[in-house]
Amino acid sequence: MPVLYHFALDPFSRRTRLALAEYGARFDLMEELPWKPGQALLDLNPAGIVPVLVEDDGAPINGIEAITEYLEETCAGNVKLIPGATRERAEARRLAGWFDTKFYAEVSEPIITEKIIRRYMSRETGGGAPDMGRVRYGLSRLRDHLDYIGTLADHRSWLAGEKLSIADLSAASHLSVIDYLGDIPWADFPVAKTWYQRIKSRPSFRPLLSDAVRGMPLLPAYADLDF
Repeated sequence: MPVLYHFALDPFSRRTRLALAEYGARFDLMEELPWKPGQALLDLNPAGIVPVLVEDDGAPINGIEAITEYLEETCAGNVKLIPGATRERAEARRLAGWFDTKFYAEVSEPIITEKIIRRYMSRETGGGAPDMGRVRYGLSRLRDHLDYIGTLADHRSWLAGEKLSIADLSAASHLSVIDYLGDIPWADFPVAKTWYQRIKSRPSFRPLLSDAVRGMPLLPAYADLDF
């Protein structure tokens, strides 16, 4: 059975888990810590970065872009996550890239680094109290992205068009980590909230709602479908 090397609160790992579940693929999970990658992960990916998907024959597929295209080519039957005609597929890829680059740089990375990763690192390796300036910057940029999600969701069935796609999985994966921390002002963005409730209610999302990281207990609203 394929094995996914992942970290529970890594948005790219979460997106891979969602995609595998949407395709109906079976897989095992191997937890890794971003601040202390194990030798097995380093052997598979010298960068020590998750996600890494290891196939039954031991071949590793590294990185969210490669894994995304690989799964669409090897797992997609009746379910396609880059659906539609050429331009529709281009839009799904564009939006997935938006969240994986722009949203990550402006929101996910500063908040995850400061509020999650640094608390587990030693002071010698950069751990310690969070830089609240970076956190405040991420939260301020989050509002713009929620507004953009609301605009997309208000004019389309899903973010990229008429069908669920990697755009939705990417956006939801990044947001779910921030939501785990209780930092999303959902009341101010009702359209984005309604879209997120739809994807949060999908069977593929349920395992993510039980994820927990040592020392960071789940907030009640995180797993609540009627938050």
